[in-house]
Amino acid sequence: MPTRLSVNINKIATLRNARGGNNPNVVKAAVDAQLFGAEGITVHPRPDERHITYKDVMDIKPIITTEFNIEGNPSEKKFVDIVLAAIPNQVTLVPDASQQLTSDHGWDTIQHKDFLIEMIGTFKKAGIRVSIFVDPDLKMVEAAAKTNTDRIELYTESYACMFAAGHQEKAIQPYIAAAALAHKLGLGINAGHDLNLHNLRYFKQHIKHLDEVSIGHALICDSLYLGIENTIQLYKRQLQIAE
Repeated sequence: MPTRLSVNINKIATLRNARGGNNPNVVKAAVDAQLFGAEGITVHPRPDERHITYKDVMDIKPIITTEFNIEGNPSEKKFVDIVLAAIPNQVTLVPDASQQLTSDHGWDTIQHKDFLIEMIGTFKKAGIRVSIFVDPDLKMVEAAAKTNTDRIELYTESYACMFAAGHQEKAIQPYIAAAALAHKLGLGINAGHDLNLHNLRYFKQHIKHLDEVSIGHALICDSLYLGIENTIQLYKRQLQIAE
């Protein structure tokens, strides 16, 4: 199956919240993103609601027809409650601290194995597909398979940084190995963080069995210059060319 593009709309909510009111309209942005070709909508509500709010989550869920992916830390009861209330297609578990600016590491799936098993079981019992954020570390991938998760999401910041520095081949190697092991262990493979129009095609070309990429910050930044409809199509084209 082709790799799906899930558009993270957090930054649209950030812009709205900077002024108050409802401009830009986050729900309309979700609807329009799917109209423009996004195969998924991703939101990451945080406890301080500095971008996506818990109300946004509930407003978006009934009005979109594409895949809905909610990211967050399951150690926060409010996050668990909103996921179980919304019943998205997918929940992506990330080990963010409460005041963290952005995600910056994957789970230690060995240390947190029991906790992850418990939370993954809770969400899967509700019929929600579960993905967990992991670094491209073979030990973490192997331990992730023992948590009963459906997928992993490879955290791609190190790839993006090394790619930008001109070390593309070195950057991609840990991800090739991690993805190959994940597939061998029966895990689906997602990826996200700092993927953009410059590095996405190369990543896709080298990572087999890539189910989904979740892209927000770079895509929204590009859309300021290129328009959001055109930008979504450009990102999809990078994935399609790499097929």
